[in-house]
Amino acid sequence: MAQPRACQEQEDKLHEVNLSTQRLRVLPPAVLSNSMLESLDLDRNKLRTITGISKLCNLKKLILSKNEFVDFPSEIQSLVCLERLELNQNQIRAIPEGVFSRLPRLKHLRLNNNRLCALPRDLAACQGSLQYLNISNNLFRTFPQPVLQLAHLQEFYVQNNALRQLPKELFQGQSLKMFKASGNPLREPPSEVCAGGIQQIRNYFNQLQRGLGQEDKRVKTLFLGASLAGKSTICRSLKQGQSKLVPKEERTVGIEISEFQIEDFTFLFWDFAGQLEYYMTHHVFITPQALVILVINLHMYQTNNKTFKELVGFWINNLSMRVPNSVVLPVGTHVDCCQEQEVAEKTHDIMARITAMLAERKSNLAHFIDNLEGSEEPKFYVDQWEKLKEMESCTLTILNLVAVNCTDHCDIKKLEATILKHVKNEELFPEVVRVLPPVYRQVEAAIVDIARSEEVADHGMMDLQYLVSKLSQREHLAGLGRELLQDILRYLHRIGLIVWYEEIKHLESTVFLQPTFLITMFKLLVRHRLVQQLESISVDTLIGERATIRDRANWVCTFKSKAMLCQQAVRALVKHQLCSEGMWDVFEEIMGHRPRRGRGKLFSLLEHFELCLEVKHSEALNPQAREFVPGKPWEITRSQGESWYLFPTYLNQTEEVSEVWGGDHPEDLHIRAYFSPEIPEGFFQRFLVKVCSFYCTHWVAKATCLLVCNGKPVLIKENNQRAYSYLELRCRKPSERTGFQFAWDFLVAVVLIIQKLAEEWPGLHVCVKSPCRTSGCPAELLWPDMDGTGATTKEDIKTCGTCGHRFGAELLLPKVPKPLEEPPAQPSAHYYVTSYGTTTFGPSSIQVTRQNISSE
Repeated sequence: MAQPRACQEQEDKLHEVNLSTQRLRVLPPAVLSNSMLESLDLDRNKLRTITGISKLCNLKKLILSKNEFVDFPSEIQSLVCLERLELNQNQIRAIPEGVFSRLPRLKHLRLNNNRLCALPRDLAACQGSLQYLNISNNLFRTFPQPVLQLAHLQEFYVQNNALRQLPKELFQGQSLKMFKASGNPLREPPSEVCAGGIQQIRNYFNQLQRGLGQEDKRVKTLFLGASLAGKSTICRSLKQGQSKLVPKEERTVGIEISEFQIEDFTFLFWDFAGQLEYYMTHHVFITPQALVILVINLHMYQTNNKTFKELVGFWINNLSMRVPNSVVLPVGTHVDCCQEQEVAEKTHDIMARITAMLAERKSNLAHFIDNLEGSEEPKFYVDQWEKLKEMESCTLTILNLVAVNCTDHCDIKKLEATILKHVKNEELFPEVVRVLPPVYRQVEAAIVDIARSEEVADHGMMDLQYLVSKLSQREHLAGLGRELLQDILRYLHRIGLIVWYEEIKHLESTVFLQPTFLITMFKLLVRHRLVQQLESISVDTLIGERATIRDRANWVCTFKSKAMLCQQAVRALVKHQLCSEGMWDVFEEIMGHRPRRGRGKLFSLLEHFELCLEVKHSEALNPQAREFVPGKPWEITRSQGESWYLFPTYLNQTEEVSEVWGGDHPEDLHIRAYFSPEIPEGFFQRFLVKVCSFYCTHWVAKATCLLVCNGKPVLIKENNQRAYSYLELRCRKPSERTGFQFAWDFLVAVVLIIQKLAEEWPGLHVCVKSPCRTSGCPAELLWPDMDGTGATTKEDIKTCGTCGHRFGAELLLPKVPKPLEEPPAQPSAHYYVTSYGTTTFGPSSIQVTRQNISSE
């Protein structure tokens, strides 16, 4: 049996060779002499040519990704049996004609992350075989026509190019199953249509054939800045075409949305409140492809680090992390309170500091990349390197600061002209113009009409089925199918005209025709001075919720100390605020009809965006519960205890977590997740909601969290200092070898939650490091890429390059130490009883003693 298996393994080696990450610059002669070779992996080497590859006439799979090719290796045309070719992540600029016409069996082709701007015409020769094609992250400005002849293409990826238009012919066949084109400045169809998938794109083109496409010029404009900077004043002045001061008492609470026209451009103004309490909800609405107007109060601004960080730096940093490709127009206000020379000096200081910030970010990224490339084993950090290179290509575009006097009509007109000039610049805003079928505009107009009708309340919430039926009743929309109507609703949701969260279970059947009401819902519980709102709940409202003044005092006390509210308190608070705003009629709908039945829309929304967490209390077993019978449905009994909700935004730093933890020990397993440029505002609070929903036993405070799983604790601490921002994770060192598996699994699970949440900030870099275990040693070990299995090293010993001390790898990286070596197995001992005592034959540790045998 052993001989055939050995022969099979030898044959496999002849057919398949893996030489990835060997830093090869030429192909080894031994490989080229193997004519039986069918699969060759040369990923992550230093190859620029593959001279002699044509000898491998039986090759079916060739991987040349992540090398140094500039010219396409023309010898590939001799590999007539080739089925899979990967040349992604090189620097190839062109592919010559005559290659693909000789590869009739090619099924899978990866050319992404190169410098291509065209494909050779003879790619069409693969029309009978090619099923997968990836040309993402190249320089295509026009669609490559040979692709249209690939009749069997099933997967096509063309993200992050410069395409303005997609041909309808691409979607006419039925073979295409997967298509992605995000990151292109698409006009026809718009990116928001492409995000809906292949069927929505087909529906779009079908409608476009029925009438001439209409150009839609729409710009989402975000007004950001510190409190009382003048955002609302500028917003209203631009809208009304004249200076319009907004009194302090009318400042923005949450976010306000308005719309107005400048020439043939429609501007959607989103005016964001400046207080930090509201910033927790901003991430929901700050989206790419928007003009960001950063409003700065020049009268309050001082040319020092502190005020720059508060009034400017905070916003630039968070925009760099959240929407790193956005265009920012700084606008200085209150110039009427400053001298002319003072305005010039402050303007210069702001622009110089912003430039320095962006330069520092670029320098830091280059430093991280150099460190990875210069490491002893760069192959272990390829995923991190790719992420950093992607971040390096994204940067904010900062326009020249415009200083205005908000009370001066001429200054408002000057600002309007500046905004219009920039949005007309196609290099800055390539996606401003969208081509839409007439029916899209007709549905939009019908929705606006329905929203303004008397039968729809001011809040604009409407049942999806009812809205679809109302639209179908319109004469010019009567023939539209339900699928197309829903496609158009999705498009209107993506551009921000309506809100329809079909991915949230309790909101999938509700459409918000007025997005402003969604913000109203947010600010019921995520707002400035929430404690004062609690304290001001009227006696009538308390009585209506069967509560007392003492209950209200307890609510305030618990909220101040633990940032928690019971459901009764939330209902009373929401009812109080809705009544004060004249919206009593929506209370039952957003809170649920009965206190303990149905969640209502508000909590579904807040939990979806990780702004609050329902805290579950474990109670005694219910003796009346039904018996569990395998194979039959089991209905759990609903808890009778009142629900409580944690709002991490309002947490204080308390000693409770530290007391339960019991202090750090030198022997703890200890890692850090570093953030660059910093931990985003609100990140730790959202992380708490995520992680505490996984681990129901926990203690939390403003900057610390203690999780417990199977009786084992993990402590998480936030440290957010400039150039030193990290989350620290600690757990007790296991006393036994088998305990390391659980400890590292627990830590890795928390790290994966951190990394998953960080993906929502495309300009944020996160890396994980383990500090050296020698006291006082500053060295840290960078974790390699995680492959999803949890294991990050095969080594048993790690040596610190700074202090020289050696440690078991399981103390620094996810790993289970090997069991102690056991003595070699011994043959069984045989025992014989004699009159002289007990004697053994064979190895034994049994002591031989004299034994008297009775004569009976």
